[in-house]
Amino acid sequence: MGKPTGFLEIERRDRPYDKPDIRRRSWNEFVKPLPEPETRRQAARCMDCGIPFCHDGCPVNNLIPSWNDLVYRKQWHAALTTLHSTNNFPEFTGRICPAPCEAACTLNIDDNPVTIKTIECAIVDRGWQEGWIEPSPPARLTGKAVAVVGSGPAGLACAQQLARAGHAVTVFEKADRIGGLLRYGIPDFKMDKGLIDRRVAQTTAEGVTFRTNVQVGVDVAMDLLLNEFDAVGLTGGAEAPRDLEVPGRELDGIHFAMEYLPQQNKRNAGDSEERAAPHGTISAEGKHVVVIGGGDTGSDCIGTAVRQRALSITQLEILPKPPDRENKTLTWPDWPNKLRTSSSQEEGCERDWAVLTKRALGEDGQVNALECVRVDWVKGPDGRHVMHEIPGSGFMLRADLVLLAMGFLGPVKAGMIEQSGAVLDGRGNIRANTVDYRTSVAKLFAAGDMRRGQSLVVWAIREGRQCARAIDEFLMGSSLLPR
Repeated sequence: MGKPTGFLEIERRDRPYDKPDIRRRSWNEFVKPLPEPETRRQAARCMDCGIPFCHDGCPVNNLIPSWNDLVYRKQWHAALTTLHSTNNFPEFTGRICPAPCEAACTLNIDDNPVTIKTIECAIVDRGWQEGWIEPSPPARLTGKAVAVVGSGPAGLACAQQLARAGHAVTVFEKADRIGGLLRYGIPDFKMDKGLIDRRVAQTTAEGVTFRTNVQVGVDVAMDLLLNEFDAVGLTGGAEAPRDLEVPGRELDGIHFAMEYLPQQNKRNAGDSEERAAPHGTISAEGKHVVVIGGGDTGSDCIGTAVRQRALSITQLEILPKPPDRENKTLTWPDWPNKLRTSSSQEEGCERDWAVLTKRALGEDGQVNALECVRVDWVKGPDGRHVMHEIPGSGFMLRADLVLLAMGFLGPVKAGMIEQSGAVLDGRGNIRANTVDYRTSVAKLFAAGDMRRGQSLVVWAIREGRQCARAIDEFLMGSSLLPR
């Protein structure tokens, strides 16, 4: 470890944000990097634990104590190499990962974990600035061809690893640009899309071919891919949204989050309004907005609505309000259930918990209010909590725009999945284990949200990497790719 007493001498300091009044007026990233000397001081806080729980907390099993020590010793290039050994895209996770590694940090026992996410981002950002990150094409080609369907983090990681193993990889993406939900689900103020573009350029130089505007199962039959390629990896998302099944759902002004968020990303990319919103513009400008769903997608809707100058924003969550502080003796080093406030929520919204939407009301076909009721969660005989409406607790909310961010139910079945004939698991995801990632169909593999369900970007990267190794083993009999 770099400084044995660092965690005793140095206080935790994380990256600052621009103030809300400033960042509300911009679609740019607003997180400010720490100065290099301060980043090294923060790295010196790492205790290099005998059992580094951060490894287990991190889905890609980043070698966190190792690169903390290297940063402390000013060995930035070596730190970058160590970081890339487990994570293809640390600039993505360094911006949008919720950092379960920090929740698992030993120093989090007293609420002062190492600023792992900040240090990770500093390493990779410096790597790009110094020109250390270059294409790594394979020394020789295998003659094998692999199709990867979906260009989100799972697909990009899978494709890059397979290309570096010498396979000819073609990525099929139904959207007009590469990136999946990284491109069209995450607002630009959380992650600049130029970060995706330079990774796509790197991966292209390593031999990957990208085909956009091609929806497998519609534009290209699944059988064609299975016949033309030696292996096919399905790495699409869990894109079937959970709907709000209440009277009045058909009113105009009620939209899924993923109908709303991509429009602004396309505008920011320079698309015309006709191209950004071919089925009609969805904007929060001058409207009373209600976001239903308290997770990350709901927060992204809030931050976008703030920048579009909504008159008011209310976020509803059906679950009870979490505790302000977790009981560390019961939860650590696991991810705790506690109250969190996102940067978007700080920018301006009202939050309400344990609220059930009963009905949407409108005039002339346009929503203008929601009828809601408060609920209580009571533990039943089987130990599970059951929701009960509280008598007399009904109330109305003004709502000119309602955004549904209540999570996703798994991948869309129509088209590609139905054509593949792959067996699904009990939750409607493609059935495949995390050892060989094989589906029930010969030559067909699955990874990421399409296999595990709605999850984090860092889990997608992990599964994409592991799926690449499984495909390489399938094609070559053995693999030198890391898991």
